[in-house]
Amino acid sequence: MRILMPLPDHDFDVTEVAVPWKMLTEAGHEVVVATERRGTVPAADPKLLDGVLFGKLGAEPEPREFYRRLVADPGFRGAVAWADVVPEEYDGLLLAGGHAPRMRQYLGSEVLQRKAAAFWRLARPVAAICHGPLVLARAQDPETGRSLLHGRRTTCLPRYLERSAHLLTAWRLGRYYRTYPAYVEDEITAALASPADFRRGPRTVSRRGTATDHGPAYVVEDGTYLSARWPGDAYLFAERFLALLERAPRA
Repeated sequence: MRILMPLPDHDFDVTEVAVPWKMLTEAGHEVVVATERRGTVPAADPKLLDGVLFGKLGAEPEPREFYRRLVADPGFRGAVAWADVVPEEYDGLLLAGGHAPRMRQYLGSEVLQRKAAAFWRLARPVAAICHGPLVLARAQDPETGRSLLHGRRTTCLPRYLERSAHLLTAWRLGRYYRTYPAYVEDEITAALASPADFRRGPRTVSRRGTATDHGPAYVVEDGTYLSARWPGDAYLFAERFLALLERAPRA
């Protein structure tokens, strides 16, 4: 199957991209990277590779290794342009997150939102993690004029996690962890039919799921839509996305 993975030019989350890419490609799927302009070679948030603060708070060693393999893959350097995407040519859509300022190129793109809306209408698997659900929340169903997430259950980066990371690092990094004035959770919840459709999940601060331990991880599945909260959910998120793809018809 072909999976579309749109990315910004800079600042996407290492784990939320590299872990699903590794698990999808290992399962035999083709992951197609799309950027705003054709042929752009995107780059992850460098702080997540080197350590956000005093070498801490970055990606774990295994996802960093997956990222090194990803950037060495020839397919990573042949990105298609968002505007040229034909949704019908893909079996799944993966919307990763990231919080650094240059993520706004991707999270706020009206072109990408229209492509996401067109793919959503195909009723094929869509997976979004952390800030990724913002693309869906901001995209409108052309028939109803409402957010794509209206009437769906979802999670995203919880307010307490975004706030905690900001308070811990603001003295050194300013608003690095505050991508927008509004918290991600608040914008997502405002797009839903009911606040009850937002699922925050068990409280977590530092424990992350791994390939062999999904205990700390949390995802929400609603039909063909899958969402997760943060990098700590990435392995379970990718595993559940694979299961969705296995049940879905091919494009």
